[in-house]
Amino acid sequence: MSGHSKWSSIKHKKAKTDAARGKLFTRLIREVTVAARQGGGDPNANPRLRLAMDTARAANMPNDNITRAIKKGTGELEGVSFDEFTYEGYGPGGVAFMIDVLTDNRNRTTAEVRHALSKHGGNLGETGSVAWNFERKGVVRVEKSRCDEDTLMDAALEAGAEDVQDGDEMFDVYTAPADLHGVAAAVDGKSIPYVSAGLERVPSTTVKLEAGEARKVLRLLDALEELDDVQSVSANFDIPDEVFEED
Repeated sequence: MSGHSKWSSIKHKKAKTDAARGKLFTRLIREVTVAARQGGGDPNANPRLRLAMDTARAANMPNDNITRAIKKGTGELEGVSFDEFTYEGYGPGGVAFMIDVLTDNRNRTTAEVRHALSKHGGNLGETGSVAWNFERKGVVRVEKSRCDEDTLMDAALEAGAEDVQDGDEMFDVYTAPADLHGVAAAVDGKSIPYVSAGLERVPSTTVKLEAGEARKVLRLLDALEELDDVQSVSANFDIPDEVFEED
């Protein structure tokens, strides 16, 4: 299995875990709120909000929750003000990490991220230290059991997708950031249910790890994603099949 398809499957499994414990909704609500605060509450005039709403609906978030999050963002309802920024760092084996956060207390979040990295053999890096290795892409994930590959590929490429990759459990459809909404809508229009649609940081190169380091990196990934303020984590590791298949 390629490094990419392992990462895709890891993201899918973690999304299921987050959904089971309610953390996924917390992340999605924050994203909707911030998108509305920055670009206004009209999704037709705010592409980021439109994408956040689509992602929330794909995760079966009730419309009332989405509406309240938008109103908090626009100031119609009282709510916490979140700031967004990205940490860059390294994990075991020289793996590069990009950690996107939304927080109401930057000092607290910085301390928590630094502690998680150092506890698991990593460290914070300077701005720009690893960002060069990642490109922002739209990614639409579809379970292979839920669709026909040719139908998915035809719909996605016709709508402007750059690539469709065959993973272990998922098809990953890659787009330019500006084309993500249109491609997701085209896939949905063909009655193909997608698991997620969002912007991700895709690494241009990966680091192949031995089993011991791979387990350390996965523990670091778990520790970072456990933090309340962390929205997403991107990394450029490629782990052995036997480690990936471990429970």
